[in-house]
Amino acid sequence: MDGMQLTAQQDFAAQPSQVAAMLIDRVFLERVCVASEAEKHSVTVDGAHTTVSRTLPAPSSVTKFTGSTVTILEDLVWSEAAADGSRTARFSLKVQGLPVEMLGTARLAPGGRGTRVDYSGDLTVNIPFVGKKLEQSAAPAVLDGIGLQQRVGDDWLAGTS
Repeated sequence: MDGMQLTAQQDFAAQPSQVAAMLIDRVFLERVCVASEAEKHSVTVDGAHTTVSRTLPAPSSVTKFTGSTVTILEDLVWSEAAADGSRTARFSLKVQGLPVEMLGTARLAPGGRGTRVDYSGDLTVNIPFVGKKLEQSAAPAVLDGIGLQQRVGDDWLAGTS
């Protein structure tokens, strides 16, 4: 089954090294979880590898499949920095207990207000007959999560978090 291609961008007013350090900082990732109003969360950082688990209220369009909550598992592994500070990451997002997955890449590089992070991936809901509709329902939540990380990151980098 082919997935739905999603792309998103973040634009931070800081140097690539600062943004990279933020994106693998356990306290920063926990603040993103709190800002997402997660009922439960856990964050693990091992060098440039981050793993985040968040239990969130399920959107009404999927509660018949998930119950009242969904647990999202995020896994990112960042490369070493290039000479200009750019890095790439492989990432996966999964919904625990459901055949829902997003696999993709992130690229952090100088640009925009200082550093841009471009995300690209395929969101797949492997449920016969309703998978495509659920992909369309889930896509805004994925993009909202990236936008939330932008807002928390802006505050973090400005020293107001």
